[in-house]
Amino acid sequence: MAKEDQMTSTVEIGQLWIPDSLDAADAKDFLAAVEVSRKVRMQIWGSDDLAYTPLEKLLELADPYERQVILVARVDGRIVGTVDIALPLADNMDLAEFTLDILPEFQRRGIGRQLLEAAEHFAKSEGRTMIMVDTNHPAASLHGGTEGQLVPGSGLGFVPLASREVDFARRTGYTLQHIEQFSSCALPLDSKLVAELEAEAEDANAGRYRVHHWTDRCPQQWLEAVAALENAAGEVVTEDNGTTSAEQQQLVFDAGVLRQAEEAAVAQGRRTVVTAVEHISSGRIVGLTTIGVLAQRQDVVFQDDTIVLQEHRGNKLGLLIKVANMQRLSEQFPDARVIYTWNAPENRYLLTVNKQLGFTTAGVTGLWQKELPDMGPKVTSSE
Repeated sequence: MAKEDQMTSTVEIGQLWIPDSLDAADAKDFLAAVEVSRKVRMQIWGSDDLAYTPLEKLLELADPYERQVILVARVDGRIVGTVDIALPLADNMDLAEFTLDILPEFQRRGIGRQLLEAAEHFAKSEGRTMIMVDTNHPAASLHGGTEGQLVPGSGLGFVPLASREVDFARRTGYTLQHIEQFSSCALPLDSKLVAELEAEAEDANAGRYRVHHWTDRCPQQWLEAVAALENAAGEVVTEDNGTTSAEQQQLVFDAGVLRQAEEAAVAQGRRTVVTAVEHISSGRIVGLTTIGVLAQRQDVVFQDDTIVLQEHRGNKLGLLIKVANMQRLSEQFPDARVIYTWNAPENRYLLTVNKQLGFTTAGVTGLWQKELPDMGPKVTSSE
């Protein structure tokens, strides 16, 4: 455990104990850590829509495809900062993803740097050499001239140079790699708009396609086709909730892996609403879109993958399946009041579709990267 005097107070960095349940006697620190993250989301976005509830976070920690370790910073015994370290277990085995949160009143005191350094040391001890972090910027902070913008290596989008988060990322050695546009849409959709968009999509596909719906588990007859479609995601029109295209291309799906992923989501209490589109003459599934619903907050939902095969573009299939899926979502989960999505700025097609549906820009997320020196063989954890 590292200690450092900071403005007459002692900062202590240590690993958070994860309780078996929220009612356990040792759950106090876990609840405090989750509350830190909620308050930071409130500071950034003005609401806690993007914050985990304590139970949701506890369920997420049981993800079989990702190990999570949380380090916390304490000042005078109080948890004032957290860094969530996510270590993929199925692919990207050199990668660690950090989510760093410091209570607003304790920012700019060096606590974030101490937590980040501790997280980097832990990642290196686990044999991870590539670190990714993100910075989040509401739409109101994106105004101003180009002189106040930092453009990523991709050349598309920007983050504001005046941002405290941007300054911190640059000073700690991270490089801006990519921007994702963060958008929101109120639910349910207006019935008149739905009718207009459905007619537009149906005119474009001229009866050559048929939609199919399911929730949580793909019907057996489509399982192999959907797995193949997911494998093609890196080469087609796609959007996702926080996964870079480079990461997507390394995932390999088959029917068994797809079923395992579905069961893992169900075990975490999450629901998945899916609309797929079949090319009638070939009998092939050529596109699909999914919306994720959290176990504890069904008022806030998230657009996940939207995939359309290259050879079937130009028929407004993305519009067709997204309208249908958002309608189905509202029927199954009437409490849903807002849907959020992230898109790469180069994905003009889906950005246009989203605009038609009523999505507006809520902000941007900057994806930052840092390569750590390889420490050699992985150190086995004592957990």
